[in-house]
Amino acid sequence: MTITPDNLRLILGLKVKNLRQGRNESLSELAKRSSISISYLSEIENGRKYPKPDVLLRLAEGLGVGYDELVSAQLGGELDGLEPLFHSDFLQEFPFELFGVDVAQLLGLVSDDPLKAAAFLQTFLEIGRSYDVNVEQFLFAALRSYQRLHDNYFPELETAAAEYRRSRDWGTGNPGALRLRRELEEEHGYVIDDRTLARDPELSGLRTVFLEGEPPRLMVHPSLSPAQQAFVFGRELGFRVLGLHPRPETSSWVRVESFDEILNNFKASYFSGALLIEEEELVEALEGLFRRKRWDPAAYLEIMERFDTTPETFAYRVSQLLPARMGISRLYFMRFQNAVGSPDYQLTKVLNLSGVATPRGVGSREHYCRKWVALRLLREIGERGDSAGPGPVPDLRGERAHFAPEGVEFFVISAARPLFLQEGVNTCITLGLLMDDAFRERVKFWDDPGIRRRQVGLTCERCPMTSEECGVRVAAPTILQTERLRERRLAALELLRERRPEPAPVQG
Repeated sequence: MTITPDNLRLILGLKVKNLRQGRNESLSELAKRSSISISYLSEIENGRKYPKPDVLLRLAEGLGVGYDELVSAQLGGELDGLEPLFHSDFLQEFPFELFGVDVAQLLGLVSDDPLKAAAFLQTFLEIGRSYDVNVEQFLFAALRSYQRLHDNYFPELETAAAEYRRSRDWGTGNPGALRLRRELEEEHGYVIDDRTLARDPELSGLRTVFLEGEPPRLMVHPSLSPAQQAFVFGRELGFRVLGLHPRPETSSWVRVESFDEILNNFKASYFSGALLIEEEELVEALEGLFRRKRWDPAAYLEIMERFDTTPETFAYRVSQLLPARMGISRLYFMRFQNAVGSPDYQLTKVLNLSGVATPRGVGSREHYCRKWVALRLLREIGERGDSAGPGPVPDLRGERAHFAPEGVEFFVISAARPLFLQEGVNTCITLGLLMDDAFRERVKFWDDPGIRRRQVGLTCERCPMTSEECGVRVAAPTILQTERLRERRLAALELLRERRPEPAPVQG
């Protein structure tokens, strides 16, 4: 067990409350017998205070247990089932405070019925093990929930980027990789190394590695495009300007030390996107695009090229500004990867603000619908053999996707191209906008007859389409079949209760 001061306070609080309730005593009764104030005893039970030895001794006597038993880190008795929570990193790492939840209050709830709470906890942990869900995935899920609470728009980060831009008199255009690199080198004393990573076989797949010290050293892969370098340097400036600590060492997550690392990396990345793509400029460009009566992919590409960023940075920035600035808040952002020739597609990034059950997250064991425009684009560029190197312009496509099970329709923009640093792997960025009243009011081309419409599902395992309706199914609808069998059985049971048939006579 990881013994920390917080753990000791929480364990003591659980034990005191459980022992008191086992004696059917009120707080005031125990407080009087132990010569402790009611308010202080309440703080102990809530895991907020850890008393001095003389108080602990009086408390042990009041509860009728030995001093050593009371202060032991072992829960004991019916609280034993809660020990896995303290053995795991979840309690220490999950950012409860971000959602206004106090850990002590949470444990106070479960201590009211520890046996049921332990059964629930064991079930929760078993589900996590069954689906190979670790603490890191919980932490990233917490970040996504935090983003959803704010519609993925953070005014304080927008302001910080705008003020930094003004302080440097950069105007509203993309400052560019060279200017941002000079900022790091001249203003923050960075040494930027663009040789080492490419020579190290174990690290050559990383875009950046940061080494703290004097001077700070940032290793950057030399194969990054200028647009990718600009984002990397902008993020690094974000860590410095915003004073974000702790922070990750690498661009891709090799290990996660804490939720603060994840949150700070998100803030620095947000700062970089806002620095590269000025808020008002993008809003104005999008308003012009949405005023068109016809969907024009070339116009979308022209805006993206004007800001000189990658398809991912651009689409993600659009997803940040649409809810707060244009009222189009029900959307999702996804990133898929696919190795050329492989039938497998990995969902490597997802943020769903739509309120609709779109793709369910990273690492799903189900088979994503092969009719999605993103997966079709990946298959097409793989078949063409475009994976030799990143092209200047991605394959872009816009479609109307009708999700059959949910009965909702999205306007989907997908951009696919080969992936940097991973030869033979392609990536596709998708931005899906729910075609609700807010979308139709803002986007004048919503009913453009030239936009292709396609009926899609979520995964093959959940899809009701027949083989005649879908010729690209790669797995049987097992989850749908199980759900329908359950519905039929429930209906049959209800009918049985209504009819209450007499038992058939015994044949003799």
